[in-house]
Formats: sequence, C-alpha cells, structure tokens
Amino acid sequence: MKAPTTSDVAATSDAIAPHWQLELLYDGECPFCLREVNFLQQRDSGRGLVNFVDIASDGYAVEAHGGVNYATAMGRIHAVLPAGSTIAGVEVFRRVYEILGLGWVYAPTRWPVVGAFVDRVYEFWADRRLKWTGRPDLETLVARRTCGDRCQLSD
Repeated sequence: MKAPTTSDVAATSDAIAPHWQLELLYDGECPFCLREVNFLQQRDSGRGLVNFVDIASDGYAVEAHGGVNYATAMGRIHAVLPAGSTIAGVEVFRRVYEILGLGWVYAPTRWPVVGAFVDRVYEFWADRRLKWTGRPDLETLVARRTCGDRCQLSD
C-alpha cells in the first residue's frame, strides 16, 4: 500500500471540514428563537453559511456540536465555529449577522459602553425567556429530557 500524497490528505481534509462558517444552536421550542432563526435562514438563502441546529430535537447529539449540552445551550445561545470552538451570548449574534452580511446591526455592540449594556440586556432576557414564553423552568426541561417518559414531573 502506498503512502498518501499531499493531494490525498488535502482531499480528505476538505471532505471533513464543514462548509459552514458558524453552527447556530437554537431552541426550536421557543417562539422568539424560531422567529429569529427563520429570519436568519431567509437571509442565508440556502448558501449554507450557517448551519442551524435545533437543540430541542430528539436527535441533538452533544458530541457533534462542540460538546455543548442541552442545559448549557438552553441557558444561553451558543454557536460552534468550524474548528470546533464555541462562543456564547451576544457574540453569537455579532458573528452570525456579520456572516450573513448584516454586521452593521451588531457593530455598535463592540463599543465598550454599548456592548456592556447589550450584554446585560441579553443576560436579563436569557434568564427570563422560558417564563416569558410560558414554558417550564430550565431544571424541569432538563429533567424531562434526561428521563423522558419515565418521569412524572409537574410544570
């Protein structure tokens, strides 16, 4: 058997490397999140620049998505970069909007005062979004996901 050539290795690397620039992990059971994702998907226009992954789906696999588990992803928005590192919070919005040609929308959040304010507003929202959308708290959702139909949990 011959040793692989440089072109063989490059072809293998290209086949493995994702074609997306950011993998957005979103809560598909959150009406506000879905509205935002639908907008972003329209903006992506099938180019595949962003890979949208519903963390609420039964098939969500932690290992395939930067090691971000359901509880972590439900607490704050996360994204996975092509090299496998993750980002969270407002930085996710900055990056996805930049990738989709709308970087100007979040550009002011890079300014120290504006950025700190927007980060606090996002934290406030993220801490309350489940309640505001009429859903159980995070602990209940995680417990339901962990034990499925075996659990008898109340809302």
